[in-house]
Amino acid sequence: MPGAEQAGSGPGSRRTDVSAHGGNRAIVAALAANLGIAVTKFVAFLLTGASSMLAESVHSVADSGNQGLLLLGGKRARRRADERHPFGYGRERYIYAFIVSIVLFSVGGLFALYEAWHKWEDPHPIDSWQWVPIVVLLAAIGMEGFSFRTAIVESNAVRGPQSWVSFIRNAKSPELPVVLLEDFGALIGLVLALFGVGMTLTTDDGRWDALGTAGIGVLLVSIAVVLAIETKSLLLGESASRKDVDAIKAAVVGEGVSSVIHLRTLHLGPEELLVAAKIEVDTTEDAADIAAAIDGAEARIRAAVPIARVIYLEPDLRRSASTATPADLGPDA
Repeated sequence: MPGAEQAGSGPGSRRTDVSAHGGNRAIVAALAANLGIAVTKFVAFLLTGASSMLAESVHSVADSGNQGLLLLGGKRARRRADERHPFGYGRERYIYAFIVSIVLFSVGGLFALYEAWHKWEDPHPIDSWQWVPIVVLLAAIGMEGFSFRTAIVESNAVRGPQSWVSFIRNAKSPELPVVLLEDFGALIGLVLALFGVGMTLTTDDGRWDALGTAGIGVLLVSIAVVLAIETKSLLLGESASRKDVDAIKAAVVGEGVSSVIHLRTLHLGPEELLVAAKIEVDTTEDAADIAAAIDGAEARIRAAVPIARVIYLEPDLRRSASTATPADLGPDA
């Protein structure tokens, strides 16, 4: 196709990006917090036998593994394009984010629900080291709050005027939304565990502990479902944002290019965008003029939307509606 060209760095090349670096900082902060929290929670479970502490221990271990998966996905996504994968490996970040949702659902959520059912069937009070789970949970809330704050700060650097819901739904980089939801879920889960343990200590009824554990399980399953739905959309292939699409359309039109007949965009990765367009050129231009017009349009697109890494422009003539084919008008024709 005329005008096909990749940016000089190419898909999968190593480069710095604000959202990627911010995502890594948030992941490392969450990983450090969760490793420390997991150890203290597990020690508290061994001392007290509280099911909420066991559920939270497994939750923190799962979260630590998830952060490791996100870091691994980011590393693998930076591999250079090759003959087998000519558009690079950028989508590996989406794959590992989807795996995170599965781990959170199975290891975190389902285990907590099983533990809640088991404790409900065989409730028992916390007889020893009664102060330990309270201290551990309060300390965990502090550490998890630090991790959550880091994720919020890094997200604000790229979120812009979007609401938090819109940011999580529309973000093309999966790491920050994943860490945000994990940390938010962890804080709520700690509060639920604190409630269950506190009520068990107050009433000597172990079923309060089971209720807190069940709440943690329902919370984790819900967050995992949201993550799976949003990541699935990225895996299927999302177009550029409306802002970037409008910028590309405006940039295409210029010397030698009269208009955009139709335009398609696709994210090859969070910071890699494929642009394919059929453009209207002047009927009086020769091949050299058309090639120069396409080169100019490509340069304008990259200046307007730097993440446009792969661009395919096909020159054509605008036809009337009566003579145009569906390919001329686009798939919505």
